[in-house]
Amino acid sequence: MAAVATPPATSAGHAAPKTVTPRRSRRFRPSRVVINAVLLAVSALYVLPLVWMLLASVSNTNSFRLTMPSSLTLDNFDAVLNIDTTYRPMLNSLLLCGFGTAVTVVVSVLAAYPLSRYRSRVRRPFLYTILFSTGLPITAVMIPVYSMFVQVNLIDSMPATALFLAASALPFGIWLMKNFMDGVPVVLEEAARIDGANTMQVLWRVVLPLMRPGVVVVTIFTFIGMWGNFFVPFILLLSPEKLPASVSVFTFLSAHDQTQYGQLSAFSLLYSLPVVLLYLLLSRKLGGGFALGGALKG
Repeated sequence: MAAVATPPATSAGHAAPKTVTPRRSRRFRPSRVVINAVLLAVSALYVLPLVWMLLASVSNTNSFRLTMPSSLTLDNFDAVLNIDTTYRPMLNSLLLCGFGTAVTVVVSVLAAYPLSRYRSRVRRPFLYTILFSTGLPITAVMIPVYSMFVQVNLIDSMPATALFLAASALPFGIWLMKNFMDGVPVVLEEAARIDGANTMQVLWRVVLPLMRPGVVVVTIFTFIGMWGNFFVPFILLLSPEKLPASVSVFTFLSAHDQTQYGQLSAFSLLYSLPVVLLYLLLSRKLGGGFALGGALKG
């Protein structure tokens, strides 16, 4: 009869000691080091211009080089904080981008709903057309657009410029909004229709609350794209008092090494604040994702 090995007896109330297996040491992977080095280099390319802008905005010397200032000063901010340089251009930018973003988001929601919910023969070609329009450079159509604005007497008009900015951002907004809307279950809409809700009530009370993060994403991307657009307002707006901040920053650049780099950096920091504030205000709605779990219960 074969002998069976029994574990050593332990005293009452004490468990047998557990064997601890040593952790395996992480292996050295050259590929990981290369990837981290590349990511660090790419991060430095983004950080260095920001560091230069911060140092130049508080420096007392007008230099293009990245150097530590001998003394800190706020004279550059005092020079640009006036109506003609900062306040009026920033207000024009807020009006243009705010109105254009609102039009883009509303029209994108109304256009994405039938594309997401209804099936037709022209649906796929229309989606491919939208996808092609997202990659069309805006500079390729500015000459005919300028000619059209002159013929219909809309040149130097801020509402017309904002509408064109909205129209140029619509393909990207519709494509994003349609993809977000596809994630909302159709079952919830059917339940709302049984309760007597019409199409607009279903869209406003059922679909939009569930895809709120998607609406926030489209809003942020659209506003950022319009806020940094230089070419469209530069071509379509002629009066200096109507130019947005993206165009007025061009006035700081000068030939023969006469550019005021300190004032340019101070204005650039102020110009970036609205985008950062918008992201901070709307970023709280991006973390929760789609609230479908509670909606599908019961």
